[in-house]
Amino acid sequence: MTKVLATVSASLPRRVFGIGVLLLLGGVVLYIGLARPHDAPGWQVFMLVFGILMLWLAEMMRRATGRGLRLTEEALVDDAGRELARIDQIEAVERGTFAMKPTNGFVLHLKTAPGRAWAPGMWWRLGRRVGVGGVTAAGQTKFMAEILTARLHERAQADEA
Repeated sequence: MTKVLATVSASLPRRVFGIGVLLLLGGVVLYIGLARPHDAPGWQVFMLVFGILMLWLAEMMRRATGRGLRLTEEALVDDAGRELARIDQIEAVERGTFAMKPTNGFVLHLKTAPGRAWAPGMWWRLGRRVGVGGVTAAGQTKFMAEILTARLHERAQADEA
């Protein structure tokens, strides 16, 4: 069994707020689509599809934020065992104020593109980038990013020697 270096989980108030906003939006759009007659039938279909999509997204966020992330010595994985990024594939950690990153999170730049994936509110993977954050606790993601930065620094020192 591998040693867990850091964990990240969803912050309960942020999780409730995020899921609640999506449920409210989906419900309001569905209500408007069903209760208000529209001159253009295409508009009503759009409203119904959009409302259902928001409810589906709320459920996806509920499932995704129920899982946490673990940083082990080998990889960054979720509680279900899905691998987000291998440590040896990480080139850089971006976590500055003006970085293009999720809220309360960081972005990993990888050597190769492992494929697209998304867990709403927790993480996303697009191309050679992995974003961690959203409804996560800020202290946990900062700690994980610092550990990753230290690991990259150690690897760079070992490569120079």
